[in-house]
Amino acid sequence: MIGVFMEQARTGLRNIMKELLRTRPVDEAVVLAWPVVCGKEVAARSRAVSFMDGRLTVEVPDAAWRSQLAAFAPKYVGSFTELLGPVVGEVKFVKEQLENGR
Repeated sequence: MIGVFMEQARTGLRNIMKELLRTRPVDEAVVLAWPVVCGKEVAARSRAVSFMDGRLTVEVPDAAWRSQLAAFAPKYVGSFTELLGPVVGEVKFVKEQLENGR
């Protein structure tokens, strides 16, 4: 019973998020949707930095994360399609840049 309730709540929250994101400009909506698409743990270690021409660029801490997340890129594209329609065609992972040239 609790499992069914939790799934219904999750679906309801996802639908609310979908509607909120669709009110934003697409480039902003894609960047805002990244934590929803990738999940809490990945979102804590990555940052969507830009969206242009169907490509979302996400900064990650190192090459190991880049390799791991690249394997999930098709799943992420599918999740974006569920939330926003077919606007994201590619997710590109790049090593994060150090701030202030450090």
